[in-house]
Amino acid sequence: MDLLSVLHFDELSHGLANLSMFPYFDMAHYIVSVMALREQPGALEVSRVSPLACWFSSMLFCFGGAVLSGIMLAEPPVAPLSNSTGVLLASVIWYLVFYCPMDLVYACASPLPLRLVLSGMKEVTRTWKVLGGVTQAHSKYKDGLLVMIAIGWARGAGGGLISNFEQLVRGVWKPETNELLKMSYPTKITLIGAVLFALQQTHYLPLQKHHLMFIYTVFIVVNKSRMMLTGSSTSPFATIESALYKTLFAGYSPYAALISEVKSACIDNSSMNKTTTTKESSENGSPGQETPTSPATGQSSSLEAKEESPNAAATNCKKTN
Repeated sequence: MDLLSVLHFDELSHGLANLSMFPYFDMAHYIVSVMALREQPGALEVSRVSPLACWFSSMLFCFGGAVLSGIMLAEPPVAPLSNSTGVLLASVIWYLVFYCPMDLVYACASPLPLRLVLSGMKEVTRTWKVLGGVTQAHSKYKDGLLVMIAIGWARGAGGGLISNFEQLVRGVWKPETNELLKMSYPTKITLIGAVLFALQQTHYLPLQKHHLMFIYTVFIVVNKSRMMLTGSSTSPFATIESALYKTLFAGYSPYAALISEVKSACIDNSSMNKTTTTKESSENGSPGQETPTSPATGQSSSLEAKEESPNAAATNCKKTN
């Protein structure tokens, strides 16, 4: 406690909790979000072909969390557009990032030092979004811990969670990029924050709100800066995730032996097919020789049966896999 008093921990946490996000932190969030959209494959082409689709995608990047959380709480999904000041600011930034002459705005915001500052400010807004979603859910569902976690997660990482819908706006369909199939670092860290703030809101976590806000904000800002400076995309929880997965979800399966037998049979059949193909090509592909045709129907039928048997086995292996 003496160390915390020396560092003025309580004063710093109160100062951060009372910090206003508008306009500077919100502006940093809009700039980083629109630049992330611009760096998506094919986004520049869409901006030239259909500026309306590009603008709509930008608004989903900037306000996707509010839209998704509103849908989950049975509120109008267009409610974020009622904030005329925020939408106007985000639209101005969208236009400057995509259509500024000589790409001056994008070129000025791209260097690492400035981008590091903007990304850190964006991470600060993540804390307010997660906390806002948890508080909003708590006001409607007093004891709904899972609801608080879901809404806080949606409010903080909604742009990533609805990325497939945003891609459809730009004419792209990549279902394999679903965040639920393979979570990115922002989605994971937002989920952890939603759990922590929901536990604090329901008094399961004995920690004051402004202290938790300060600790969580410092952690995500420092870790984001480390990832950008080192060029690494590895999550700090990768070791824990791997250990939990191997312990809880990668145990022994009663079908493991059967699967291994099927795979070995497929490998044997494929090797047999390769050997047969090699022999036939060596016999039939020699220069200056013609392949004799057998007049006996029995020999041709036996050859066809031999060819069909490995093909059938290969087909069965594909169906099994």
